[in-house]
Amino acid sequence: MKIAIQGIEGSFHDEAVQKLFPDLVVELVMCDSFDGVTQSVKKGKADYGVMAVENTLTGSLLPNYNLVEAGDFEIIDEVFLNIQMYLMALESESIIDIFEVHSHPVALLQCKDYLRKFPPQFKIIEGKDTASEAKRIKENNLQGVAAIAGKQVAERFGLKILDSNIQDIKENQTRFVLFGNRGAAVSKKAPNKASIKFQLGHEVGTLSKALEVMASHHINLTKIQSLPILGTPWKYAFFVDVTFSESEDFYQAVAALEPYVKNFKILGTYAQNKENQPSNLSQVLNHGK
Repeated sequence: MKIAIQGIEGSFHDEAVQKLFPDLVVELVMCDSFDGVTQSVKKGKADYGVMAVENTLTGSLLPNYNLVEAGDFEIIDEVFLNIQMYLMALESESIIDIFEVHSHPVALLQCKDYLRKFPPQFKIIEGKDTASEAKRIKENNLQGVAAIAGKQVAERFGLKILDSNIQDIKENQTRFVLFGNRGAAVSKKAPNKASIKFQLGHEVGTLSKALEVMASHHINLTKIQSLPILGTPWKYAFFVDVTFSESEDFYQAVAALEPYVKNFKILGTYAQNKENQPSNLSQVLNHGK
């Protein structure tokens, strides 16, 4: 099975894939960007994609939700990682030797308070992803340069950890979703969570009424965020995650929402997975059920 990720081996996306498919041999299709991930799935270079969509510090990665929606993909599963950040460099280096730190922009943001402690001449460089920046330090023998990444990256590329747990929020989690082309998931656990997208009508109070409809059908909103609609100034699409006990409640709510919203789309229904259970897709592929 081929799964597209943003980044390389050892990255947090790689770790998310391993959480979802601990018992399957997976070939990673490594991409430089999240758009590259969705294009790999769309063009058949990968069977599925795994992509970060939310972090407890930086919030939702709404452009990634937009990529899922624009590509008409289906969210199949989710998984959560506790993100612990480490400062790493060559074995010969100590923290006083470092004058540059490289990492993915989101990782740098998660360590903003820590990085402020360094002197003004200290350079912070945004890179493609956490693991790639660490690998580049090792391969090019870059002295005075450190990377911020997960502990597994230091172990994989033979780098020395200079400082540990440097993220601003110690209980820092990132949520990843597994997605594929619609109909790609043959069988799933009974869904109790959904990701949806809609726009509002022009009438006053439509958002309030939409929320009331969901509440009246026992639908719990776990997240609601807006994203500007390109080409239509001051108009927004809403990306919403909901949980429910019965699928029937959810689909009844969807029908009841029709008068209040437009361009409604279900991005996926799936089983909530805070316990990080292996994807049910593993069972389908291993046992055909």
